[in-house]
Amino acid sequence: MTRGKICMSVSAADVDILARTVQENSALVDLVEIRLDAMSSPEVDRCMQMVHLPLLFTNRPIWEGGAFSGSEEERLRPLLQAVELQAAYVDLELRSDQSLREQLLEAKRSSTTRLILSWHDFTSTPATEKLTDLLRRMRTAGADIGKIVTTANTRDDVLRVLALLREADKIAFPISAFCMGTVGRISRFAAIYLGGEMTYVAASEDQATAPGQLSAARMNQLCTLFTDEH
Repeated sequence: MTRGKICMSVSAADVDILARTVQENSALVDLVEIRLDAMSSPEVDRCMQMVHLPLLFTNRPIWEGGAFSGSEEERLRPLLQAVELQAAYVDLELRSDQSLREQLLEAKRSSTTRLILSWHDFTSTPATEKLTDLLRRMRTAGADIGKIVTTANTRDDVLRVLALLREADKIAFPISAFCMGTVGRISRFAAIYLGGEMTYVAASEDQATAPGQLSAARMNQLCTLFTDEH
């Protein structure tokens, strides 16, 4: 049975810690999200040299649940460098100023890097109409992949978000869509078997970068149980 990718999100202070964390879990994941906003110095080139898995670079601002508090120009700089160095992916928030997105799209013309446009809601899950609108806005804005992550307070929240995977398939637009929080944990697993592009895990559950995030080992246990025919 085909499934989406498993991406390990790592918030590490420096590249050495990052590389060690990835090495310990490299057999369990398909790619690594590097949270540049957690690093004391965003050394994109060293990350590329020391980590031998496809890399996704994110420099998440405080206003979208991250730790970066500088200017938007400063925040964009390492993402542009990642595109120049042919990283597998960069992630930019849909709420970011259009000028930042245009700079990444321009840089991407001479790169193999794929652009993820992301949107997070840390308190609730919007109505279906809002979710569908976000999906279409991401596609229109030039994203290669969309990422919509909400917080589930009820099972209906989970079902609304998972239904986005069907809508994305109708318009042939790859998307990662799942829910944060305890109620939403099941969606992190279910999404990658329902057409989701990828799900996000942590090196360990105490290193989770978002509420309800599973560890790489736990996600692999679930996948093995789900696909085991014996």
